[in-house]
Amino acid sequence: MYRPRLIPILLLKDKYLVKTTKFKKANYLGDPINAVKLFCEFKADEIILLDISSNRNSNEIDTDLIERVAHHANMPFSYGGGINSLDDIKKVISRGAEKVVLNSILHKNFDFLKEAVERFGSSTISICLDYKKNIFNNYNYYFNNGSTKGKKDIFEFICDVQDSGVGEIILQDISRDGTMNGYDIDLPMQVKERFEIPFTVLGGAGTLDDIREMQNLAQPNGIAAGSKFVYFDDSRGVLINYPDKKTISNIFL
Repeated sequence: MYRPRLIPILLLKDKYLVKTTKFKKANYLGDPINAVKLFCEFKADEIILLDISSNRNSNEIDTDLIERVAHHANMPFSYGGGINSLDDIKKVISRGAEKVVLNSILHKNFDFLKEAVERFGSSTISICLDYKKNIFNNYNYYFNNGSTKGKKDIFEFICDVQDSGVGEIILQDISRDGTMNGYDIDLPMQVKERFEIPFTVLGGAGTLDDIREMQNLAQPNGIAAGSKFVYFDDSRGVLINYPDKKTISNIFL
């Protein structure tokens, strides 16, 4: 039976594991390698690592960390953060990541997306679409950790992404990031209805019921979460966790 991939998101800042709320207030959690080891023990479907370090220049992707993750990971993993060239992608993949996640480079050079797909293949390239609703209840999308607003209509942008041949789009709701108040359902459902591109949802998961609701309504290819898999509950006590096979089967009945 088909079910979406259930994906922990690990945020990295200055080599440490953190968790943000609405892209702010980065809460220190500890060593990312320890988290990777635990998710391996829990047999997570996949993990995504996103480096949000603000003081890193474009030439300083932490390839040593990527290599350490690859050494300990027994599942596919993606890496995003500071990727600005085809050579950057080559470095990340050569150190063991299966996929890269692009965002900010597309604001400066959207054609880079097609170049990356042509060079490395659709299955290697994904993008993270950071978005939120404005005061008029319309969606805007953003680059550079949510600081730079995109200029196009969000659905026109998604259409361009799909036409580039990219393998997947991650829909990340900035306004729900770290809140544990449930996913935005509206945009994922519209993407499901309007486009054929595979997509993963991210931002807001607080309970397994949130995950079940997303699957029942929008049927994404992947369902990702940060806080849900690094905190014990909404009191924010740190506890790396992931549902066992029986629980996952019950979620996706």
